[in-house]
Amino acid sequence: MTIFTDALYRPIEIKRTPQRIVSLVPSITEALFTFGLGDAVVGVTRFCVEPREAVAPKAKVGGTKTLDVSQVRQLQPDLVIANVEENRPEDVRQLIAAGLNVMVTFPRTVAAGIAMMRQISEMTDSVETARPIIEEAATGLAEARATNDARRPLRVFCPIWRNPWMSVGPDTYIHDFLNVCGGLNIFARRHERYPITDMNEVARKDPQIILLPDEPYHFGAKHLPEVSKYPYVSAVQDQRVHLIEGKHLCWYGPRIAGSLRFVQDLLWGAAPDGAGMGAGAIRS
Repeated sequence: MTIFTDALYRPIEIKRTPQRIVSLVPSITEALFTFGLGDAVVGVTRFCVEPREAVAPKAKVGGTKTLDVSQVRQLQPDLVIANVEENRPEDVRQLIAAGLNVMVTFPRTVAAGIAMMRQISEMTDSVETARPIIEEAATGLAEARATNDARRPLRVFCPIWRNPWMSVGPDTYIHDFLNVCGGLNIFARRHERYPITDMNEVARKDPQIILLPDEPYHFGAKHLPEVSKYPYVSAVQDQRVHLIEGKHLCWYGPRIAGSLRFVQDLLWGAAPDGAGMGAGAIRS
């Protein structure tokens, strides 16, 4: 038996290699499949969409915040993986009260995301398969830090919602991710994790780059005019308003290394041709 500690500082006992796993976190679902654990995954949420073909036949247990607790119980998992923010506390409490082995995660930095992957690989006896993925992420993080420590950070606005506009504050994964990539989150000094704002306040902060991700709010080309009506903002003047796949910014897991490279290139001028405002969404 091995004992791990989850994000709620609870001891998680793993008596044997988990054979029936329910994942309630999309990026962790992707990690489990990447670690070669697809056969052991018996249930996922409807937002767990990667890897697309492999995850499609798995039992769906509701949404991340609309969980069908009874269905999770019926699957008789020996391990459930949840997240502090992505899943409702009351649902997690019900799963724990039902006697299920629930691992609660909460990575708020890139380094913590890598550590979480390592912990999950140890819990699921997939260390050998996961090692190259984790090492690549760790190398990507080290290289990003070394490169961007010598640069003057670029002011970045990255909203996650609209009506009202909402961005990220400190102590969030996206905030740290942007910082690692050489970005200066314009709401870094706000105390809230997800500060509410408006475009007038954003304009006053004069971001040099604006990233409009397609999740959790689905920003698209139709939202570009709301930003472009502030022509004196540096990001608008320099055509550095980008539609971007949200998975780059908030999926902690096997995407970390590639996402670090992609966003750094985007911030520092090596992004794909036509990546500016009005060019459509960027994908990688």
